[in-house]
Amino acid sequence: MNYKQLLEELDDGLKKAERHVDAEFATVHSGKASSSMVDSVFVDAYGTKSRIRDIGAITTPDARTISIQPWDKGLSRAIEKAILLANIGLTPVVDADRVRCLVPEMSRERRLELVKRAHTMAESGRVQARTARRELMDRVKALQKAGALPEDDAKRCEKDIQKRTDDAIGAINAALAKKEKELMTV
Repeated sequence: MNYKQLLEELDDGLKKAERHVDAEFATVHSGKASSSMVDSVFVDAYGTKSRIRDIGAITTPDARTISIQPWDKGLSRAIEKAILLANIGLTPVVDADRVRCLVPEMSRERRLELVKRAHTMAESGRVQARTARRELMDRVKALQKAGALPEDDAKRCEKDIQKRTDDAIGAINAALAKKEKELMTV
């Protein structure tokens, strides 16, 4: 394995950590309606578990409402039940051919709780990035010890690994700062 392949492998691991944090942050809502708030909800439809987005259209007609219009009108009650069971802080109401969810106003305590949760998610991403770095550093040392990687290349590779890891952690921290600002904005 050569120097470039090692760095490409690291980049894949770091991007995975960043995408994971971004996906986690998408599940934390800031009091504004977003279709991502119901992405994690699975509905019992036709004998299988299906995501809401797979069985209906999700829209946000205003900043406080999520509207779900199932393609099969008979699934409205199943969607309502799934949202209630998911315990995501939304109370669904069935209106004829659609399910509406009003997003409640968030208290300061709830905002602080969500910020704390976002910090935990970001730390998980940073740990994932550091793990990718450690594993690759160990491989570089093993390759150097085995004589497959010259010492100069190993030192350069270690510096590049550290810089790329620092950049990824910086990106995670920037995403956290953005999410924290979003959550604390009333």
